[in-house]
Amino acid sequence: MARQVTATRSAAAGGGQKLSRRSESFIQKLFKNPKIPFACALLFSDAVLVFLIITYIPYTKIDWDAYMSQILFGVLYVVNLGMVLLLYLKTDVAMNIFGVISALAGAALVQILVGLPFLLSYPIAYISRAFNLGRIFIHFWSVNFKFVPEPVFVSKGFALLLLAVHLILLAIFAHYRWCKHEGGLFSLLHSRLAQMKLKTAYTSSFALKQINSSNSNFRVLTTEHIATTMFVGNFIGIVCARSLHYQFYSWYFYSLPYLLWRTTFPSWLRLVLFTAVEFCWNVYPSNMYSSLLLLVAHLIILGGLWSAPPEYPYVNNTNDKSEKLKKRAS
Repeated sequence: MARQVTATRSAAAGGGQKLSRRSESFIQKLFKNPKIPFACALLFSDAVLVFLIITYIPYTKIDWDAYMSQILFGVLYVVNLGMVLLLYLKTDVAMNIFGVISALAGAALVQILVGLPFLLSYPIAYISRAFNLGRIFIHFWSVNFKFVPEPVFVSKGFALLLLAVHLILLAIFAHYRWCKHEGGLFSLLHSRLAQMKLKTAYTSSFALKQINSSNSNFRVLTTEHIATTMFVGNFIGIVCARSLHYQFYSWYFYSLPYLLWRTTFPSWLRLVLFTAVEFCWNVYPSNMYSSLLLLVAHLIILGGLWSAPPEYPYVNNTNDKSEKLKKRAS
């Protein structure tokens, strides 16, 4: 009996030591990686700022309902996103192109079923108002292109010009920057289409083994390359947007420091550009000078992103293996 008690005590002590070691290692990782405490501090400061705004700025009932709805929707969205990410981590299975297409078709089918009563009753009115691409924002409230005369601003020709510039810039960045190491955008698309044709054309076990072995050698994109591609693509849309209202600043404000530090500009110029963008968005109401300054700052940032040398977009497997071996050895 005494041996059993001592054994249970030693096991409990060993478990406590393991737990304390794990907590210590977690705290060490937390302080070694500056991204985690920075993200926590940013989230806390943002929550404090929202609390102070709600507490000390008088709102009408409509504003209060709108802000509370946004907060509740944000909480539900974060919970939903957390569940999806948890399921993804648990399964660790990526869909192929056919799985992605089937998932998108299922999402579209849900949208069609939800709007089916309106589609059956007023199909033309429902589709035209749901996808109202010809909507024109008011020139007075725009922060971007305020220096353009209002007749030109609201014209279809100006909208089509900006759309063409938007698509051309996306294509140029995708071909010469984002897909440079694959030989360009068209070379990447051709290789992906060839792989899809191999999967659909061959059904024998030998061919499937060859395809699976080639899939196992797929290279993994780095997180920096993914973030840069998404943020630069979003920034190009901001630059080419005909009308930007004040609330649209939140679309790219948090990505501005990252984008500025992806350029080769000196730090003083990065701070000057960030201050200029912030100043333009705080001019109320906006005028032709603040709007022109905002466009110039955007174009300089976009030029800096273009002139920055594209980094290797894939994870180096040899470095990852060595790091894993070092962690296991330690």
